[in-house]
Amino acid sequence: MKKLVIYKNRCKACGFCIDQCPKDALSLGDEYNASGYAAVTVDEDECIRCGTCYRVCPDSVFELIEE
Repeated sequence: MKKLVIYKNRCKACGFCIDQCPKDALSLGDEYNASGYAAVTVDEDECIRCGTCYRVCPDSVFELIEE
């Protein structure tokens, strides 16, 4: 099983991942990172760990790791 790791301090709230997520599992959260951007958050129940967010993110916010 894969686990999605989110490096919230890298997020610039561009929305590419949110727009491309096939399950609408990503959204901008209420939490802000050190740069002042609303960081992306994931709904773990909806996420299928397909890697789309990892592929479209220009800032390397996501990592898929094997558990």
